[in-house]
Amino acid sequence: MGMQDNSNLSVLIVDPNPGMRGQLHNMLVQANITKVEFAQSSGTAIRQLMKRSYDIILCEYDLGSQEDGQDGQQLLEDLRLHKLIGLWTIFIMITSEGIYSKVISAAELVPTDYILKPFTVDVLSARIQRAIERRMAFLPTYQLIGQGNLREAIKSCASGEANMPRYAVEFAKLRAELHMSLEEYAEAEEMYRNILATKPIGWAHLGLARAMIAQGRSLDAQAELVRLTTENPKFMAAYDLLATCYKTNGDVQAAQRTLETAVSISPHVVRRLRVLGDTALESGDFGMAEKSFKQVLIKARYSEFRNPEDHVNLVRTLVARNDNVQAAATIRDLERSLRGVASVDVCKAISTALMQEANGNIDAAVEQLQAAAAGMKTAEGLSTRLRLDLAKSCLDYSLDEEATAVVMNVMADPNSEMPAPQAVQFFVKHGREDLAETINSHLKAQVAELMAKAEDRSKTGDHKGATQAMLEALHMQPGNLQVLFAASRIFLRQIDAMGWDHTLAERIYGDIDTIKRIDAHNDKLPKLEEEFEAVRRKYGIGV
Repeated sequence: MGMQDNSNLSVLIVDPNPGMRGQLHNMLVQANITKVEFAQSSGTAIRQLMKRSYDIILCEYDLGSQEDGQDGQQLLEDLRLHKLIGLWTIFIMITSEGIYSKVISAAELVPTDYILKPFTVDVLSARIQRAIERRMAFLPTYQLIGQGNLREAIKSCASGEANMPRYAVEFAKLRAELHMSLEEYAEAEEMYRNILATKPIGWAHLGLARAMIAQGRSLDAQAELVRLTTENPKFMAAYDLLATCYKTNGDVQAAQRTLETAVSISPHVVRRLRVLGDTALESGDFGMAEKSFKQVLIKARYSEFRNPEDHVNLVRTLVARNDNVQAAATIRDLERSLRGVASVDVCKAISTALMQEANGNIDAAVEQLQAAAAGMKTAEGLSTRLRLDLAKSCLDYSLDEEATAVVMNVMADPNSEMPAPQAVQFFVKHGREDLAETINSHLKAQVAELMAKAEDRSKTGDHKGATQAMLEALHMQPGNLQVLFAASRIFLRQIDAMGWDHTLAERIYGDIDTIKRIDAHNDKLPKLEEEFEAVRRKYGIGV
C-alpha cells in the first residue's frame, strides 16, 4: 500500500473486545492509517456516525450485545436505513468462518467485504486497498447519484458494467435500483431477470419481486418470494416482503405466520417485531400483538431509534385485552423512559384517551383527543397511520374541527407517504362527504396561496423559495394540470437563472409525463416542452 494513500483515511473500529480493538489499531498504524476512533457497541457507533462520517468502518460481526441483541449485519442495515452512512463508506465485516457461511447468502444489504479471523496485517492492508479501488471505480456513479442526476448515473453504471467486468454484477444491481427509484419498473424487472439468467442470486430474486409488486403483480411476487424463502430460509428481507404481499393480497393470517417464522430465525430486529405486532393486531391475535410490542419496547430501550409510538401500540393492544393495569403502567413508562423525545406528549395523550375510553370515561377521553390534535402542530416524525387513527377517533366523538386539522397536518407534510387526494378520501370512506368538501376547499385555497407566493418570490429573484412553495403545492394537488404547468415553469426559471439542477430537471421530466397522461393534447404542452428544450440547450444537456 502506498504510504501517501492511507494517511488521510479515517477509520471507525466497532468491537466490544478491548484486546481486539488494540490489535486492529496496531495493524492499521502499520498500514500507515492513523486517524482511528473506536466504538465498543452498536449504540456508540450510531451516536458517533450521527456526528461525523468515516471512510472505513471495521465492524466485528458478533457484537456480543446483551442490550438489544444486535449483530454487525443488523447494525449495517440500521445505518443504511437511517442514511447514516453514504454509498461511498467502506464497511468491512470481521467474522469467523462459521458465521460467514451462514450470513453471506442470507443478507440483502452486504458489506463492502468480509475478513475471516484470524488474519494478518498484510491481509487487512490488501482488503482495504481492494475496497479503495472498488470505491474509486464507483465514485463517478455515486457522485451523479448524490447530485440527483439518476439518468446519467444509469449510463455510468452501464459503462461500468462494460469496462470493469470484475464489478459488472454490482453495477447491474445499482442500475436496477436506480430504475426502481425512477419508477421505471419494467426496465428494473428486465435487468433483474438478466442477472438471474446468469446465476441465481438472492437479492436479484428480491429485486424482481419488488419490481413485480410496483407493477401491481403482487400474486406473481408472492410466488417468487415463497420460492426464495423455501430455497434460502435465512434470507430475512424476503420474509418481510412476502408478508407485505400476503397483506396486499388480503391474507393477514399468512402475513402473520410469515413474520412469526422470520422472528423465530432472527429475533432481534425491532423493525420486524413492530410489523409483526401491527399484523397480529390487525388479524385479532392480541396475545401475539402484546408479546411482539413488549419485545419491541425491551429491545428498543437501548436503541438510538426509539419511537414513542411503540408505547401507543402496546397500550392499544392491552386495552383490547382489557388489561388496564398494564396499560396504565405502559403510559407511565412512556413518560419516564422517553422524556425529552419529540412527540411524546401527543403519544401520551392518545394512549390515555384509549385507556379512558376503555374505562367508560368519555369526557376524559375527549379531552385527551383534543390535546393530542392540538399537539400535532408542533409534533415531529409521527407516522401517517397514527395521525389518521387519531383523526378517526376524533370523528367518532364528533370532534370535526380536530379531525380536519389532523388530516390537514398529514396533507401539508411533504414526508407523509399519503398524497393529498387520498387524505380527502379518508373522510369519504368514513361517511363524511361534507368534511371532504370542506377540506377540498381548504386545499384549493392553500394551493392558490402557495402558487401566488411562488410567483411573487420568482419575480423578486428568490428562485429557491419559489421552488419550495411549488413543491408544497404539488404535494397537495399532484394531479392538478394548472399546478403542474405552473410548477414546471417555476422550476425552469430557477434552472435558467441559477444553473443546471439535475433533481429539478427530473421533476420537470416527471411533471411533463404526468401532464401527457392526463391530457396528451393540451395546447400549452408544446410551449412548455419548447422552453425545457431551450434551457437544456443553454447548458448543453442532451435529452
